[in-house]
Amino acid sequence: MSVNERITENIVRETFRKLGYFDDSSDTRVEEQRSQIADVRRLLKGASKTGGAGFGAPEFIVTSMSIPDFIMVVECKGNTRHHESRGHDKPAEFAVDGALTYAAALSASFHVIAVAVSGQNEKELSVSTYLHPRGSSEAQILTARSGAPIDQILPWNDYIQAAQYDAAVESARVSDLMAFSRELHIFMRDYGKLTESEKPLLVSGTLLALRNTAFAKSYANYSPAELQRQWLRVVKDELEAAEIPQAKKINMTQPYSTIGVHPELGKATLTHPRGVLYELIAMLAQHVLPLTLTYEGYDVVGQFYGEFLKYTGGDGKALGIVLTPRHITELFADLANVSKTDIVLDTCAGTGGFLISAMNRMLSTALTEDEREAIRKHQLIGVEQQPGMYALAASNMILRGDGKANLYQGSCFDEGVSRAVKSHKANVGLINPPYNQRGAGLSELSFVQHMLDLLDVGGTGIAIVPMSCATAPSNEKTSLLKSHTLEAVMSMPNELFSPVGVITCIMVFTAHKPHEQSNRKTWFGYWREDGFVKTKHLGRIDQNQRWPGIRDSWVEAFRNREVHSGKSITYKVTAEHEWCAEAYMETDYSLLTDADYEATIREYAIAQLLLASRAGSGPDVED
Repeated sequence: MSVNERITENIVRETFRKLGYFDDSSDTRVEEQRSQIADVRRLLKGASKTGGAGFGAPEFIVTSMSIPDFIMVVECKGNTRHHESRGHDKPAEFAVDGALTYAAALSASFHVIAVAVSGQNEKELSVSTYLHPRGSSEAQILTARSGAPIDQILPWNDYIQAAQYDAAVESARVSDLMAFSRELHIFMRDYGKLTESEKPLLVSGTLLALRNTAFAKSYANYSPAELQRQWLRVVKDELEAAEIPQAKKINMTQPYSTIGVHPELGKATLTHPRGVLYELIAMLAQHVLPLTLTYEGYDVVGQFYGEFLKYTGGDGKALGIVLTPRHITELFADLANVSKTDIVLDTCAGTGGFLISAMNRMLSTALTEDEREAIRKHQLIGVEQQPGMYALAASNMILRGDGKANLYQGSCFDEGVSRAVKSHKANVGLINPPYNQRGAGLSELSFVQHMLDLLDVGGTGIAIVPMSCATAPSNEKTSLLKSHTLEAVMSMPNELFSPVGVITCIMVFTAHKPHEQSNRKTWFGYWREDGFVKTKHLGRIDQNQRWPGIRDSWVEAFRNREVHSGKSITYKVTAEHEWCAEAYMETDYSLLTDADYEATIREYAIAQLLLASRAGSGPDVED
């Protein structure tokens, strides 16, 4: 039989058809040889497989309107002997080599899935799949989440599901989101005249509205004033469709009403003739909606809220709100070893970050759709007092698929709320309580105690609180240990909540087992270095990809109560003791270097010079 490359192309084309790539309901676009997308044409110019100045022309180019940062190229060869060269350096002759050449060119702007196909029938077909993340230097074999290489043609969403968990892809997407949040903040400030509390509501409401297919397709057709009315109507419709008690729906919709009547959003201007709201919706549809569709465990709304607080000063400080970084919410779920059978409670839910991280871990252990549905509907319990924040948390859970039915608005100390929460019989509690609240019973440890009181006997409660809660004597510490066991305390990085200057620790308790009766030592971890570095524009990021290794070592040491010099120790404590590793660890002098000594001497000398300078400058000098 003669070898014909067109036969291979026909097999791929027919497979695409069977997998729904050409369905009217699909937003995938399959192009052959050339693309109508200007950026793709630009990048493939000069990417000829022969090395000349001509255009690169993959057999198939697949893109999606809803996930615009991904692209797939398919290169075909009729003969399986021409599937792949040893050095991947013969793009004109081998399918893998050609696909990787195109991927390298396109990776300047896209995350590229490169598929090489060879063979004359489905039985002998050879398929290799690679991922070239945007901006990276090279491609690697794309594997399914199970770790198995992808050796067949898959539905588009399966490719995306596999690719999005690549560390380089996720890092790039998070960086894009943070950069975009700055851009959005400036636009909202300068043109929308939105308050700090209104900005995250517009983000979450728009993402809800874009879930409505009719609105997503038609919002560009409305006048500015009509668009504002339609926006609020669709948000209310989406909330009404959610499986939430009616009383809660009223609490959720009220905060969005201010956006629906905001004077700057519903009018045309010289700079934005379609209106500011249209521009905001279009920006969010392009830059943010794809993340909500593909990252089940990502707290998108919380990310924006945290970024807006950074730039505006916001109301976070006044309310004691310190949003927990995503890698810490995920760490909590790991420390609690959350599984599909657990019921998780957050009595200070904020935007829902802890619940989302717990849900993501729980769903990863579920085997059936019934288990996944039970997790979303019955096993995530949250309480939030601030009306606007409650609306954000509920909308955030809706965007994640469910989980909003068991969110309560009100004080977690309210008797009615407490009774309702306790009826769920949660066995895991994860909280970051409000900091620096004034008033009786509003200290951070009061929130911790109440969360533990609401858990079932033997439940695990984890909280992140200011270090002062652990070191200073207090009645709250005494009260905690009368009812619950302090299992562990971990000292966290100094700049974890940068730019908010609060030093924190994580406390782990076993609920309803008095500390004295447990009669055992508490484990203390010195977790001051998480691998994140502070950058000028992106804040603290895992720039060198150190966090996964550090996280795994932390979790393993905690679970096994390992004792390592300079890193962890066990000590039998009471309420009168300091609850921190620094109080009990001995310095491991073998870890100190000459550089450490020199740096300390240098810092000391500089400090002495500054003190002398200030002392001699007199009282009239202002710092």
